[in-house]
Amino acid sequence: MKRLAVGPMTTPEYNEWWVRRINDNTPKSSQGNSQSVEEHLRVVPSELEIKRQDFERRNVDLEKNIEQMEEEKMNLRLDMDVQKLETDKLRKGKNKDEEELDSLKIDYKKVTFVNENCRVGENFRTVA
Repeated sequence: MKRLAVGPMTTPEYNEWWVRRINDNTPKSSQGNSQSVEEHLRVVPSELEIKRQDFERRNVDLEKNIEQMEEEKMNLRLDMDVQKLETDKLRKGKNKDEEELDSLKIDYKKVTFVNENCRVGENFRTVA
């Protein structure tokens, strides 16, 4: 039995086409395109990745806003407490002043009553 050795079934034109195809797929640096191989092979983020990054940025901004609002809320509560203390202090002062005024009115009535009695007594002596 004889064996027949068969070589590859490709033509020289096919081999040239294959080599050109492989060489066409490799990035070449040209003078017009100054991108490095790393830039050329850089992965472009997907739409989902872009939306995720946008969501994270918004989330960070919202967290900052929440922190600022909580701080402002705390400051407003402190201001409110100070206002309440001042109001209570003024109310106590007002009550004390009203009590003093009432006391002065009573004293004034007593003094005027005594003065009237003294005048009546003087008039009574001068008449008699």
